Amino acid sequence: MVMQPPFPPPPERSAELRRRFAEEARAERPDLATLCLLVGAEADGALDDLGIDAAQVELDELAGRLPFRPGGPRAWAEALRELLGERCGFHGTPGDYQRLESSLLHAVLRRRRGLPILLSVVWVEVARRAGAPVYGVALPGHFVVGFGEPEEQVLADPFEGGRVLTGNDAELLVVGATGRRWIPRCWCRGAVGRRAADPEQHPGVGGCAGRADGCGVVGRRAVAVAAGASCAVAVRAGAVAGAAGGFPGRGAGVGRVCGGGGCGGRGAAERVRGEASAARAMLN
Repeated sequence: MVMQPPFPPPPERSAELRRRFAEEARAERPDLATLCLLVGAEADGALDDLGIDAAQVELDELAGRLPFRPGGPRAWAEALRELLGERCGFHGTPGDYQRLESSLLHAVLRRRRGLPILLSVVWVEVARRAGAPVYGVALPGHFVVGFGEPEEQVLADPFEGGRVLTGNDAELLVVGATGRRWIPRCWCRGAVGRRAADPEQHPGVGGCAGRADGCGVVGRRAVAVAAGASCAVAVRAGAVAGAAGGFPGRGAGVGRVCGGGGCGGRGAAERVRGEASAARAMLN
């Protein structure tokens, strides 16, 4: 049987979903799963409110299968790995980057496959419901989850079935994705903002839904500047594009400048190419 790609909902339904997303995003404590499911309904017209409720119930049921207060951060990370990674089979593969379903929470729950950031949403939502001290961690180039306070933090990689990471593992992930040394202060928490600020990952889906800061316009303008500028200006414009959500264009624009030989020296060219690589890596 040939799998049909998801199709967006009718305009009336789309307008309702965007309104609900904006309301939830502005709430004092936005619900991460609700926001991701509303994005999923905007991309997949087959996902109705019953399907959204069913996905929330599935997250509740998964949380109910975790042991009660297993211990410290490492015990929580191992409990999530055993349940979601081993028993339920949640993980990712390189091929998942080519499928829109990998970015939709309801489809990830059904397929048990997805991108690092959506698998991390599953980990966070299941763990949070069970009372774990959990949050998303945006390593440069790869999204993972963290447990516990900074002084005792444990990282786990849902894309690899929840494998618990050592400091060396995390550094290798960053270096492999960006070609640059791991700088812990660059970590940031958050999933919806990263997804919403990424309008070019899957054109026509998500974008800056629910945001009033014009990040898409700013990002595209800065990308245009980077594409036609000298090396120094391109780096600065690329940084603006990245901050505004234009990570793909930031990498492409700065990369084109470097590839054209206008960087004024081999060392500078290598540095700016590193900036471009790091920008592209921010997509995960």
